Amino acid sequence: MIGDLFRPDERGLAVALYNTAPLLGPSLGPMLGAVVTQYLSWPWIFYILSIADTVLLISSFPLLRETYAPVLLAPQQPPQDASNYNRKQPVSQRLSAVAKVLAQSTWRPLRMLFTQPVVQILALFLAYLYGTMYLVLSTFPTLWVERYHENVVIGGLNYLSLGLGYLLGSQVCAFSMDKIHRILRTRDNDYGKPECKPPLAIFSAFLVPAGLSIYAWCSQYRTFWLSPDVSATLFAMGVIIGTQCVTNYLIDTYSVYTASAIGAVALLRGFAGFGFPLFAPYLYANSDYGWGNSLLAFIATFVGMSAAVGLWFFGQALRRRSTFCAG
Repeated sequence: MIGDLFRPDERGLAVALYNTAPLLGPSLGPMLGAVVTQYLSWPWIFYILSIADTVLLISSFPLLRETYAPVLLAPQQPPQDASNYNRKQPVSQRLSAVAKVLAQSTWRPLRMLFTQPVVQILALFLAYLYGTMYLVLSTFPTLWVERYHENVVIGGLNYLSLGLGYLLGSQVCAFSMDKIHRILRTRDNDYGKPECKPPLAIFSAFLVPAGLSIYAWCSQYRTFWLSPDVSATLFAMGVIIGTQCVTNYLIDTYSVYTASAIGAVALLRGFAGFGFPLFAPYLYANSDYGWGNSLLAFIATFVGMSAAVGLWFFGQALRRRSTFCAG
């Protein structure tokens, strides 16, 4: 787990690095895909992705190291019976052990998603952020090509606005989160309180609706091309700040079960990222860019403020009732 590699007041930077790379994909991917499609052919998109994935997978084996706390802290002692030290277990027992671990790892995130209120709140919050992000991404091709009459390659460059927002938001969030954690830790004399993270999510609750609202009406009235890009940057900053707050809170709250908690949140987030773009044509056909994105902004304000304020006031009580939480 990435949080185990850093001290509690440095985890903001760690999570910034962890979350920024996946979010850069939706911004840089379409831009590079436009260039590949324009000058090569669309099958080359899959060829390039396959080559890159193979390189990353092979390089991960020698470069990644163990970070699971129980494994690192377990005493490394040989078996008491030296005669059985080199004796291998039967294949059936080893397969049974692997199957048991896989079953537990698969079932635990689902169980946490349906039984843990903290996971449910954060999953809904992050699912809406990701769903809205992919919904906005689905409007980019028609906006820049049909309304602004840009070609595919030039239109793809506008995705850089999202990448810039992710980078700026990740850096602002990383250093601000660490400072807020230290201030609240000193005030409350509570070193590991996860509720030090939600206050920063309030910025996400403001930036996401603000970016969506500006993007809505600049796109509606086809203002200067830089205006939608600036609004998309603000929106992306809000998304990455909310994502980092959620991840940090889950790391501090669930400790050993962090991977399962993040997996539960990622499951609902993936469904939202898949489902939201499906109703995009119907949303914008009836409401166009203006009121369609404004509706998303209103909902984002309610969802973001509810998650941040709710965890600030009730997060500690919910954690005390959970058998999965640290402590």
